[in-house]
Amino acid sequence: MLIPTETIAAFFLASVLLGLAPGPDNIFVLTQSALHGRSAGLIVTMGLCTGLLVHTTAVSFGVAAIFQASAAAFTTLKLVGGAYLLYLAWGAFRAAARELHTDQNTNLSNRRLYARGIIMNITNPKVSIFFLAFLPQFVNPDRGRLTLQLMSLGGIFIIATLLVFGGIAVLGGSLGEWLNRSPRAQRVINWIAGTVFAALALKLITTDR
Repeated sequence: MLIPTETIAAFFLASVLLGLAPGPDNIFVLTQSALHGRSAGLIVTMGLCTGLLVHTTAVSFGVAAIFQASAAAFTTLKLVGGAYLLYLAWGAFRAAARELHTDQNTNLSNRRLYARGIIMNITNPKVSIFFLAFLPQFVNPDRGRLTLQLMSLGGIFIIATLLVFGGIAVLGGSLGEWLNRSPRAQRVINWIAGTVFAALALKLITTDR
């Protein structure tokens, strides 16, 4: 097996927790589902995950090349990735609860919802940067082709995103009302996400080539 079962389990759990942390993508899924029903939220989710395929492919081939280039390149990637994850952790710890506004366009067709999901994801450089920081720490050069390992992890991340965002879409209306009524719930999710980011940063920085 290219990736050990325990690594897959840890990666999947981290992906689920990160998907639950309030952000522009899952908030958009939530608001569209609350406005137009679960089908709209599911369509947006499919669009976002389609965009993740593009990022996964680009990062997989790029990271594989960096890993194989030199020890200096690997160390640079490791430090930059760790610093970025620490930045995300700091932002998550400092994030305040916010009202999830739903004053968005109420006349979006299914095609436009799907396209918007794709565009939102592909045009967000933070997704690629996050993948560059997140995926490499779960691969092992001794276990075979890095590109295949990274593509596999990207697929697992997409599955986790489908499950989390799909659940948000199904629960859209009631979940939106609950999060608006419970600032404490938002803060707890942010703290969980911040802890995950910080732990991943520490793991990445201490990883040997």
